[in-house]
Amino acid sequence: MKGTGLSSFIQRPRRQNVARSATIALLGLAGLLWLGNNYNNINNGHDVNPFDDIPGAGFSWHQITPSSSIEYHDCFDGFQCARLEVPMDYNRADGQGRRVAVALTRLPAKVSATDPRYGGAVLINPGGPGGSGVMQVLVAGRDLQTIVDAEESPDATGNTPHTKYFDVIGFDPRGVNNTTPGFSCFPDLSSQVAWELQMEADGMLGSSENSFMRHWQRAQALNQGCSLNLATPPAGEDEALGNHINTVPVARDMLEIIERHAEWREKQGQLQQTLHDRTHGHDPEQHIITRTRWHRNDEKLLYWGRSYGTVLGTTFATMYPDRISRMVLDGVVDVDKYFADIGPNPIRDADAIFDRFGLYCDEVGPDSCPLYTTGGPESIKEAFLTLDEKVHNASIPVMASPSHGPEVITWTDIRNLLRVALYQPIFAFPLFAQYLARLSNGDGSAIVDFKQVNHRSSCPSNQCQMAGPWSTACRDPGENESYATSAILCSDAEYMGDVDEDGFREYWDELKKDSKMLGDYWAHIRMSCVGWKARAKWRIPGPFTATTSNPLLLISNTLDPVTPLHSAEKMSRSFSGSVVLRQDSEGHTSGASPSLCIAKGVRRYFQAGELPDADVVCEADLKPLLGPTTASLIDKEESMTESERVLMQAMMNEVQRVRRRPL
Repeated sequence: MKGTGLSSFIQRPRRQNVARSATIALLGLAGLLWLGNNYNNINNGHDVNPFDDIPGAGFSWHQITPSSSIEYHDCFDGFQCARLEVPMDYNRADGQGRRVAVALTRLPAKVSATDPRYGGAVLINPGGPGGSGVMQVLVAGRDLQTIVDAEESPDATGNTPHTKYFDVIGFDPRGVNNTTPGFSCFPDLSSQVAWELQMEADGMLGSSENSFMRHWQRAQALNQGCSLNLATPPAGEDEALGNHINTVPVARDMLEIIERHAEWREKQGQLQQTLHDRTHGHDPEQHIITRTRWHRNDEKLLYWGRSYGTVLGTTFATMYPDRISRMVLDGVVDVDKYFADIGPNPIRDADAIFDRFGLYCDEVGPDSCPLYTTGGPESIKEAFLTLDEKVHNASIPVMASPSHGPEVITWTDIRNLLRVALYQPIFAFPLFAQYLARLSNGDGSAIVDFKQVNHRSSCPSNQCQMAGPWSTACRDPGENESYATSAILCSDAEYMGDVDEDGFREYWDELKKDSKMLGDYWAHIRMSCVGWKARAKWRIPGPFTATTSNPLLLISNTLDPVTPLHSAEKMSRSFSGSVVLRQDSEGHTSGASPSLCIAKGVRRYFQAGELPDADVVCEADLKPLLGPTTASLIDKEESMTESERVLMQAMMNEVQRVRRRPL
């Protein structure tokens, strides 16, 4: 049997299935967390994916000169890169001022841009805010392309325009990764690493009686200085990145990307038409030029955004409703809550996901869920809470081993592991059960490995020492993601920083009432804006609603820890004709669970604009800990077509990628 990721669960008793899934998860975690912390390898052209090598062959972004037109250059392995120059301030009347060089990476379609089956370029955003689209396309682009492309290979479809094959383009938003100008909140990387280790030692909010005041003071120290630097123009300039880093100008950047990609497409068509006419004789209809023509100021967006990427998508749809061809919003954020704090907190379903852990653990038993205890799901939940409280009261020392140095396991470590489990249950429930069961038996080595894999050392480079603190040479753009998250979020949602100590404590208490499991973690998001002073110059007041040129497809899990189903349903009501495709599963975005139903729905939408019926609910093809839940699913694996196997493998690859950002 050819493997799809499902096959490891087939033809074995259930409890062996889950034990194997735990092993797979454990083997994958170190590599995936390693991947999440290697943005610098992308920048320097090194391998970035432990599953699919992406060698850079010495590629450097500095080799590309920014241009107001897109000029693609071969980069990495099978990709093309460009740096698109756009205005920092689109509303500046004289057209002058600073420029932003947006980093783009394109996974070319399986057919040329002049082929009748070329469907265009799908822009993607992984969330964040502050997530790198360049990283996403390098790591996940081929899997996303598999989902949106026609089922058949180009060799099998002939020259028919009824099947479409797409480019996938990831871009780094302003202030993120390879897009310039960049920024840093620290004079050099060494001071940043020291700060982050101190933050880790301080623990999460709720980890001790004085955790609030430590974090409050740290937020003031970091955010006041960082936002002041971002809001101060460089010498001789009058525009500051911190005033133009929010979501609205990034949505405008997306419009520029699709226009300039169309300009590039037209040039390819002109070249191909000339070659065709020389080879085959003059074509009086000029078919190639006709189908590749750049429709100036009328090009339509193809887009797939997840989590915060749905904020970017709904912002674009509000600003440019007539410029949409296809837009998938996956794990939908309530933008009224995001921008203006209107509506319920988004974490109200998080505890229900943890309840599912107890339910599934009870069903599979101790062989497959080491945290199992007799007495039913509530007893399993209580066993966790007992261990959780024990570690809260007294950290656990762990001696050094060949894989890690000496360490203490804290309550914060437990809660960080819990967050991963709530976001990605299929991937992390088995790991969560095994790690905590080992800890309850006195073995904390696995959690220490989980914790220390994120640690890194840093010494200033020779270039940094020569250029001096705060210089570009002292920055590593791949290490700035968390601070880009704050810069974008705090500029979008000014209310987050406009809070005093009493107001923050009230907000934190509300979060803990909404979710005992995730409330403390979620409070850190607002804490990251305390003291932030930079203000966005271009904002839109809302309402975020529109009748779009083509209807949107929204996707939501029935239980999502931070983008609940009711957010998708609300946002769907704001965009005429849109449909919510529900997935009966747990976790954050559809990428947390594989579902052929979801993947085929996305494919039909991109291929033909076909939307599902409003009442469709897709089943997940795997459940956390349980694996396949019905005999029919096992039969499905046996009867899958080759195309379905490829589609399932693409989704299983997505399941195994660790999310690092809150949205």
